Amino acid sequence: MSINIYVADSSHVIYADTICRLVYISAQERGTGIAERSPDYIVRKMVSGKAVIALDGKEFAGFAYIETWSHTKFVANSGLIVAHKYRNSGLAGRIKSKIFNLSRKLYPDAKIFSITTGLAIMKINTRLGFKPVTFSELTDEKEFWKGCEGCRNFDVLQRNDYKMCLCTGLLYDPAVENKSRITPALKSVGKTFIINPLVKINSKISLKR
Repeated sequence: MSINIYVADSSHVIYADTICRLVYISAQERGTGIAERSPDYIVRKMVSGKAVIALDGKEFAGFAYIETWSHTKFVANSGLIVAHKYRNSGLAGRIKSKIFNLSRKLYPDAKIFSITTGLAIMKINTRLGFKPVTFSELTDEKEFWKGCEGCRNFDVLQRNDYKMCLCTGLLYDPAVENKSRITPALKSVGKTFIINPLVKINSKISLKR
C-alpha cells in the first residue's frame, strides 16, 4: 500500500461524489454528528486549493478541507474522512498533518480550529498543538454553525444556544505557539551571561551591576 497525499486540484473532482457518499455512510455508522456537504461544495474546495486528498494509486483513500471564518481570523480544518479499508493505518494522522500545514501556509496568522466527537481526532489534534476550548472561543459567524444543520445532533446545539454540543472544540493559536518559541539571545547563568553561539562575537561575557 503506497498512499500519497496531495493538495487537491481540479484533477481530483472526480472523487467528489465518493467523498460525499463516504461522509454520509460514516455518519450513519457512528451515530454522531458529521456535517454533510454537497459534491459541488467539495469541488469548490478542491479547485481553490483548500483541500487535501489521499490516493492509493488512483483509488480514493481520504480527504479533508479548509474553511475560513471571521475574515480569515479563524480557519477550520473540516471534513476529515478515511475510506474503510485504510482505517487504523495512521492515515488519518497524516491527512490531518497535511491539512494543518496547508492551513498554516495559506493563513499563517489565523487561529485554526476543529470540532469533533472522535477521540482519535482529538489525540491527533493534541499532538499538533491544539488545545480544548469552549465554543465561545471559536468563530461566532452564524454561517459556520449553519453548516452543522446536516448533523443529526443539530438540535442539541440549538437547545444550548450554540454554546455547547456533543462535539469538542479544539484550537491552535499561532500567537501562543510563536511566543513559546522565543529564545533570548542572552541566557543568564548566575552572574555570567552566555551569548547565543550563533552570534559572531565573544562567546562569553561577564556583566557587573
